[in-house]
Amino acid sequence: MPSSRRGSGSVILPSGQTIAIHTRTQDEEDLPHATKKTMADHLRKYESLFTLTPQRMRMIVEAFTETLELGLSKHNQIVPMIPTFVFGWPSGQETGDFLALDLGGTNLRVCLVTLQGSGKFEITQTKYRLTEEQKQDDGQKLFDFCAECLKTFVESNVGDGPGMLKEGQILPLGFTFSYPCSQDRIDHGELIRWTKGFGAPNTEGRDVAEMFKQSLAKYNLPIQLTALINDTTGTLIASHYVNPRTKIAVIFGTGCNAAYMEHVKDISKIANLGIPGEAEMAINCEWGAFDSFEHEHLPRTKYDAIVDETSNKPGEQAFEKLISGRYLGEILRLVICELIDEGVLFLGQNTYKLEKPYCFDTAFLSLMESDPTDELLMIIGIFTHFFALETTLAERQFFRALAKLIGRRAARLSACGIAAIVNKMGYLEEGCSVGADGSLYNKYPGFPDRVHEGLQDIFGDKGRNIVTHHAEDGSGVGSAIIAAMTKTRKDAGLYAHV
Repeated sequence: MPSSRRGSGSVILPSGQTIAIHTRTQDEEDLPHATKKTMADHLRKYESLFTLTPQRMRMIVEAFTETLELGLSKHNQIVPMIPTFVFGWPSGQETGDFLALDLGGTNLRVCLVTLQGSGKFEITQTKYRLTEEQKQDDGQKLFDFCAECLKTFVESNVGDGPGMLKEGQILPLGFTFSYPCSQDRIDHGELIRWTKGFGAPNTEGRDVAEMFKQSLAKYNLPIQLTALINDTTGTLIASHYVNPRTKIAVIFGTGCNAAYMEHVKDISKIANLGIPGEAEMAINCEWGAFDSFEHEHLPRTKYDAIVDETSNKPGEQAFEKLISGRYLGEILRLVICELIDEGVLFLGQNTYKLEKPYCFDTAFLSLMESDPTDELLMIIGIFTHFFALETTLAERQFFRALAKLIGRRAARLSACGIAAIVNKMGYLEEGCSVGADGSLYNKYPGFPDRVHEGLQDIFGDKGRNIVTHHAEDGSGVGSAIIAAMTKTRKDAGLYAHV
């Protein structure tokens, strides 16, 4: 038997842990492994499944645009195109102290934002971790927890110094509640459905603003809930506050969504509210639901179908399930499990650790794609440390290529959504900036570039006119700016009934 060349090194994981790894560069005789040729054959099959051609993308954009228009004209559509009652763009001159509370998918964040005018602000914030139990516990208890955290935050920020709250000061609060809600005024919102793994009972179909006001009263807080907003709407307003070329905001993280500014005359479903047609209002698209139930337009593979069927909301959020950071790792895991079942991968090794749904984090895909080493040490680290599995170089190259296919498809589908809004609003000629946020956009290697490449595949050279940039903090700063805009609007008696 030829002598085995061994190498060793260490890898730092996203958690900050350092793990030692040992590589064997020679194919071991004691473990049957897939060869380079087998892996290349399999990769071809997955390339055809996960690749989106420009022609297919243009068809998706067309269907998407029609879906957006339908949502503006009728209530209760699959993509609900929710009117936010945030009127027009910020002037950039808003000033004062405002609180923002953000109930996200993993954390609860409380911010004190001091707006200083001319696009400037200061922010003090604290994060509180949400447990899985809290996400599934009774809804009123969840809002009580929010109020409790607010109380702690306010008490620790009262004082005389700069950026401190005055004793007894009544504060307007923007509550960022990033789940689909139907609103008929800005300080009210009925939860349509939970997303992002939340399932708190006694909440869907109820006015969450009212539930939260009860919690505020229970803890006797000097806070006035001024606006209930979605993080995407906040991102739109905050990004425009800092960069006025911004016309669209998108989130690509655990969930996916978009917001933009629409002419009230084109939102025919709210014609009865008596708001002048020339006014402008931000629309929260909730586009993660595009192509749900019917599944006519999106290129779903059998792995996507399994993700959907085993999710807590089968049939729903079809677009989100192909794009969101919550699902990409699971799609890859399902492909690997299929190859294990077919006897292609990990023969003679115990693969039970990989069989647990959602054990393969989307962060692993980021690491696999950005592994700079020839031996792909990062991928060795992931498989040995988390799954106690040995891999050959051919397998690791296959895993990396597969991660690329899944990540690229997500970015190109994201580009289709952006293109649909650009199409609808006629932004292509003059171009516009798109404020983008979320863990996929910010942390997944090459994601923004692939979105831009997708926009050029859809629109040709003019696609370069649509540029994404890192958005401003929507759920904190954006929420506070909206609270400020709303206070100003209501004080001036403008559309005061909404």
